[in-house]
Amino acid sequence: MNRLWVRMSLNITIIILMVVAVPAGFSLLHSYFGSPSTPPPEMAERLPDDVQERLVDVAIRTLPWNLLRVGGWAGLIGILAGIWLSRILTAPLRNLQQAAREIGAQNLSRRVELEGSDELVALAKAFNEMASQLQKAESLRQGLLADVAHELRTPLTVIQGNLRAILDDVYPLEKEEVARLYDQTRHLTRLVDDLHELAQAEAHQLSLAMQGVDVGRLVQDVTAVFRPLAEAKGVSLQVELWGKTAVVQGDGGRLTQVFHNLLSNALRHTPAEGMVRVQVAQVFAGVVVRVVDTGDGVAAEHLPHVFDRFYRTDKSRSRDEGGTGLGLAIARAVGGAHGGQITAVSGGLGQGTTFEVLLPVPRKERPLARLRERREVKRRERKAKGRARSEK
Repeated sequence: MNRLWVRMSLNITIIILMVVAVPAGFSLLHSYFGSPSTPPPEMAERLPDDVQERLVDVAIRTLPWNLLRVGGWAGLIGILAGIWLSRILTAPLRNLQQAAREIGAQNLSRRVELEGSDELVALAKAFNEMASQLQKAESLRQGLLADVAHELRTPLTVIQGNLRAILDDVYPLEKEEVARLYDQTRHLTRLVDDLHELAQAEAHQLSLAMQGVDVGRLVQDVTAVFRPLAEAKGVSLQVELWGKTAVVQGDGGRLTQVFHNLLSNALRHTPAEGMVRVQVAQVFAGVVVRVVDTGDGVAAEHLPHVFDRFYRTDKSRSRDEGGTGLGLAIARAVGGAHGGQITAVSGGLGQGTTFEVLLPVPRKERPLARLRERREVKRRERKAKGRARSEK
């Protein structure tokens, strides 16, 4: 009795009974006792008493059956109409129920059709969005597990093989061998830390201490850290601030990590006598930071994948030289957590690469908004001066 279609059928039946049976009953009562066709009192007095009694007796005996017949037909029609209407109205809910069962059975590609009333369409849209998020999360989980298994296998194999060789007296237990093993454990630590941070960012669970950040000053500070490394490698590192930049709302530490990863990637792929330029400019929608290098460049077929986890355009580059392979993926995820976006452009191999970071600024901090604010201040000042002159 708690099924929705049963309750809807009963409700519709009751409504039909109230609308059809009750008026029909009153109509029957009226036809028997108050109808103009009933003989008037003068004519009824002329009829014999036994005829009058028979007429009244027939009317009383047939009235319940007539009422029952009308009520029965109305009830039957109400039940059939209720079942038919309830089935039609609850069909989208049954489809949604079936889709939910399939989602629970790991069929994450299941979607429901947008049909029914506006409320049911909104519910179906919300369900499809939820299913899409679950499918994306499951895809990320499977991809992450596969990537982790692939990336951990090599350093663990190296450590295991070297330790086995030491136990078998193939390698002597010397300081140099211990240092190599220590480097492998450090690489594993960096890899695990980066994986944890990337997983948080991709799941939108990255904690951000939002505050006002001067992007120009932040970029200068990060560049100063890399300047000794650039000089040691023979690479020119320059910062170009194009005008005054607005303050963005963000986590200074996380944004520092974004630019740190981009600069580290640029210096890693730029040979001696090359150049890396960091440009900061204000645009209408926010602040743009470009990291432009004259390094290896990226081939067209690799460009769409440069932000993928563990993706290396140069397969011959070792993990020690190429880092963990997560720097650009983390930079994109952290930038997205700030409402920004990161893109990469390259003319091809040997043509260098440009990474562009767009960070949004509050609407009131945008150039047009500030211009309007200055105009409003000047208008108020002129109005105040005019009022002062009129008072004099």
